[in-house]
Amino acid sequence: MNKKFLIVAAGASLAIAQTVYAPKGKPAQYTPPHKPHTRLSDLMAKHKGQKSWRELIVNDKHLKSEYIYASPGFRHPKALHPDTREWWVVLEGEVRFDLETVEPFTAKKGAMVQVPMQTFFSYEVAGNGPALIFETNIAGAKTIYAERKDAPPMPGYDWTPVQMNRAKGQWLHENKPVVYYDEIARKIENKELRGTIRVVEDDRGAANFIYGYNSKLPPLDEKNRGHYHPEGAEYWLILSGQIRYPIENVGVVIAERGDVVYVPPYTFHAPRWWGDGPSCRLAMNGFPQIAHLYEPH
Repeated sequence: MNKKFLIVAAGASLAIAQTVYAPKGKPAQYTPPHKPHTRLSDLMAKHKGQKSWRELIVNDKHLKSEYIYASPGFRHPKALHPDTREWWVVLEGEVRFDLETVEPFTAKKGAMVQVPMQTFFSYEVAGNGPALIFETNIAGAKTIYAERKDAPPMPGYDWTPVQMNRAKGQWLHENKPVVYYDEIARKIENKELRGTIRVVEDDRGAANFIYGYNSKLPPLDEKNRGHYHPEGAEYWLILSGQIRYPIENVGVVIAERGDVVYVPPYTFHAPRWWGDGPSCRLAMNGFPQIAHLYEPH
């Protein structure tokens, strides 16, 4: 087998590239609510005039993500997730977070916030305008509420008082309660950090901040199909600029800030920073070290 050394995605150490034989299933198999390209502009038009709304964007076997639009005064009650980590991206507005073991803080545009399992949290929309939030959790995550009055109806389930022994505030893996787009981008520009930064790491999910310039890449190769993932989907929330995606059996997608691009398993794709100026995508999948399978050279 031919071998060579390369650097793989954020959080990984030096790895060996090697020719192996992998399954290649049918590409571009989309099931609702998933689609190749969800445009934020389309969502805003769909919900025009509504003071608050939620839109399910991803709900596969690994992760679940929703867009939340809410007016000042909207409040998520005090709750926790018994076994999963949750994270949010604030795209517009201001959101006041109260996370157990951390001093309360107001997250503004560009904030990436998270809370570990077994840790109480609440949040509310602050300021004078609405907030737009992208929320993600592990698939099938359950919510436990501090007060019975805050627990919503759940068909097929009853709410019952229980006693819980918990290990609160276990951040682990260098996770932080909040980080900001502008801060990370500045450090990358100053070469204090590399262009791919892990901002969320959980045993069952990860989010990577991938920042750079099309102008600093090699010339575009239209024939480059990129790679695919055999065990799970990958999707991206565009944080700035544009990202170009050639997706197998779909074609080329050009995504902009606030858009979400979703690629199912077995589907070749080749993300690339695009347009003028800096571009950034937040890449999310169910594996902290997701396998990237390329065509052999």
